[in-house]
Amino acid sequence: MRKIAIILLIAAAAPVAAKGGHSSGGYSTGSHAVRGYVTKGGTYVAPHQATNPNNTKLDNWTTKGNVNPYTGKPGTVDPYAVTKANPTGSPYNYGK
Repeated sequence: MRKIAIILLIAAAAPVAAKGGHSSGGYSTGSHAVRGYVTKGGTYVAPHQATNPNNTKLDNWTTKGNVNPYTGKPGTVDPYAVTKANPTGSPYNYGK
């Protein structure tokens, strides 16, 4: 009987733990499901979870210092990197 109670307790807590939605950087971002799709180049992207859009890259799961709560993978993207799409290296998404 005790084993059943423990199993039920674990089963009840699992959906709460799997919900996630927080980056390790301390920002509460929330998340949403993304359906699978095919890119213009023909690559299939499987369904996955993504952080909700906002004005910063600092709380994305792919950003260095954050961890994806669904996969456990640490972020690798430098939010301050200067790129063609971000010539100032700002971690904020202005104009989006």
